[in-house]
Amino acid sequence: MAMKTQEEPDVGISCYISNLPGFRGILKQRYSDFIVNEVDTDGKVVQLSSLDSPAELGESVQENETNTSDTTIISFVSQIESFKSLAGDSDALLLEELINRINVGGEDSVSPIVLSPDSDKSHRTAIHNFLKENFKFLVTDVVDGPDASSKCIRVRLNSGEPNNKGKNSKKRKERGDKPFDSRGSENWPENVGKFLRFHLYKENKDTQEALGLIGDMLGIQSRSFGFAGTKDKRAVSTQRVTVYKQQASRLASLNERLFGIKVGDFCYVKEGLCLGQLFGNRFTITLRGIVADSEDTIKASAAALGRHGFINYFGLQRFGSGSVPTHLIGGALLRGEWKLAVDLILDPRDGERSAIAKARKYYKDSNDVAGTLKQLPRYLVAERAVLQSLKKSPGNYLLALKIIPRTLRMMYVHSYQSYLWNHAASTRVQKYGTEQVVLGDLVYCKENPAGKVTGLVGSECDDDCGDRYDSHNEDEISGDIHEERSSYIKVVNTEDLNSGCYTIDDVILPMPGSRVIYPTNDIAKVYHDLANKDGISLTESVHNVKEFSITSVTGSYRRVFQKPINFESELLTYTDSNKPLVETDLDKIGKSNPINNVKPVGAPNAKKEEASDCVRQLESFDDGAKLETDYNEIEGEEVILPHDESVGGSSSQDSHIALKLSFTLPASCYATMAIRELLKTSTSVAYHKTLNQ
Repeated sequence: MAMKTQEEPDVGISCYISNLPGFRGILKQRYSDFIVNEVDTDGKVVQLSSLDSPAELGESVQENETNTSDTTIISFVSQIESFKSLAGDSDALLLEELINRINVGGEDSVSPIVLSPDSDKSHRTAIHNFLKENFKFLVTDVVDGPDASSKCIRVRLNSGEPNNKGKNSKKRKERGDKPFDSRGSENWPENVGKFLRFHLYKENKDTQEALGLIGDMLGIQSRSFGFAGTKDKRAVSTQRVTVYKQQASRLASLNERLFGIKVGDFCYVKEGLCLGQLFGNRFTITLRGIVADSEDTIKASAAALGRHGFINYFGLQRFGSGSVPTHLIGGALLRGEWKLAVDLILDPRDGERSAIAKARKYYKDSNDVAGTLKQLPRYLVAERAVLQSLKKSPGNYLLALKIIPRTLRMMYVHSYQSYLWNHAASTRVQKYGTEQVVLGDLVYCKENPAGKVTGLVGSECDDDCGDRYDSHNEDEISGDIHEERSSYIKVVNTEDLNSGCYTIDDVILPMPGSRVIYPTNDIAKVYHDLANKDGISLTESVHNVKEFSITSVTGSYRRVFQKPINFESELLTYTDSNKPLVETDLDKIGKSNPINNVKPVGAPNAKKEEASDCVRQLESFDDGAKLETDYNEIEGEEVILPHDESVGGSSSQDSHIALKLSFTLPASCYATMAIRELLKTSTSVAYHKTLNQ
């Protein structure tokens, strides 16, 4: 199913707040033109200011910290033989493959396995107990089988403490959603926090890639790390990260070997970071190659953005920037079309690397599951999970979909909700304008303090916040206020209009779900008409699979208009396109305290170091130069240009104009939607590539 790469109008992005003319400007000509600093829950901007490590904790820890239980998971030949007699050859083979993947290491290879359908509860109990007694690093649960009378046991790597009894002993919420690798030092001092918090600085790398590399160097799994949200790849970003039971000196020593990544500002804390524990992000964005009628045009547009903000659309990355939009997969799930959803996930698509395209085409032509699995890279987790399930249970497409990590598979449903929200927002602007509240609008009640904090309320992501893919799904969690109910939301009536107590900034629209209310004006019809056109009812489900049912997700609310916080703008002139125009955190450290382990980006041995250090691509939808970009890099859609630091970098001495913007946005707001309002042009990858021709 060949589809064209989607554009903004395809997903409901069509309006602007102001009528001011736009102008030309190139977004992310250099990755250093897009700087992101996390803002913590106290409103403090996170910066890399020191690479030094604090005082050591003592030799006892140092001696034991490298003991990551390499001998814990090695060989279980006799146990597997016993398991074979209990569960059969095929399930024993599956278990052996899982243990082999765990031995190899790397989170991306340790996806769950699902054993054969079993309608005998006592037999299932025996398997649960056997695995519990003989494989303490594994946990089990039950998923639906191919028919109503059978169930399947799912087996996965335990993400809890060594003595954790598994998922059933303590709910993930009660554990505080701390997805860390527990195999750290056994002799950690009582008076020292078990988590090392540090600031992660990275250039042109996504968060998972950077932490995966650090984890490889430390010999620990990626689940050891906690963070509040992922940051954009084609950018320079600084964020807080926590790691379980690691000494600062070990991490600080990595700086000499890391390229494009630095760690610093270390301290020990009692609690690890979880997704969503941030206020938002501070952006410093430089738009190069500005072409406008006059400087006054640029200044007027920038001032208008600062005063009035932008329409708070979900940006293109919410829908996957490839040729198979994620909201189409979400629509298929909501309709119960399991085979179609699987086909959309596996089918060939435009813009992918040749090896992946070849593997997809091979599967479509041959239907050879095993052969396709050998060709697909490990980081295509959804595709591999589906195929592994189909290999075991051919034709059971629903089971295959359920094997995809929860927050990854729920991304598809959330994408469809966002698709409806964007269209509703556009209709709200087209029909009622951008200046005043109208009868039937939804607003936060004035007595609700939550409405003053964030641009988004509610989330569909519940107990699985320790899942590997939560970090790829920041949009679902960051900045959300969970469990908000309609008691905090009200429909604007005549009395409200007459009192003038609500302004356009208070207007919100719902993300469809079972617990939301809709506006009582014409905007509600947009949701239902568009969903009906797609064969979906927002009030009734055509199937009983709750997680893929619009009536089973709770829904949420999102501000229609968002103003940037502490907005600043400045016009710059430059002659050399290869020259950075803004100092990064690392630049500032290098100026104040030049030391050997601060290596300038673009050093002569850069490519060699990167090739040796970046040993693996973690689970990520970003596939290098292909058009499809990572779904959840919400701080600004990744406009992937050629990999040279300067694209079309002219060495001429002609003077050019750049616009430097600095502003803060709550989490889950898209910086590129602010830039779109300013330039009045598309944020699509294809468009910004053309500006560099």
